[in-house]
Amino acid sequence: MRITALVLALAALPAVAQAAPSLVEATPAANAEVTKPTALTLTFSEDIEPALSGIDLVMTAMPGMAHHKPMPITGFPTSVEGRAIKAALPRPLPTGTYVLTWHAAGSDREGAKGNYTFKVR
Repeated sequence: MRITALVLALAALPAVAQAAPSLVEATPAANAEVTKPTALTLTFSEDIEPALSGIDLVMTAMPGMAHHKPMPITGFPTSVEGRAIKAALPRPLPTGTYVLTWHAAGSDREGAKGNYTFKVR
């Protein structure tokens, strides 16, 4: 009888929720206007898995070019350190509007993704 009561009591406990990591801080920040950044840093709510996490950067507008096509920015190294994805840019970003797209997964492999825009003046 005691074992049955114990099993029923344990079954009634709430399950531990597994949640995907969420973005808690970014440099440059969403909708920010910054001057010539040379690094990008995204910090998440939990440690993230390097093999399942990363960023993409696209320049979507450039001053004086009305019909500027989106231009992917490539060739910059990224690293994952605990809760952060860091990217070192080989040179400052030129003036324009950028969309940063990210994806991240925690140790439980639960993934999340998102994007935001910032401007370089």
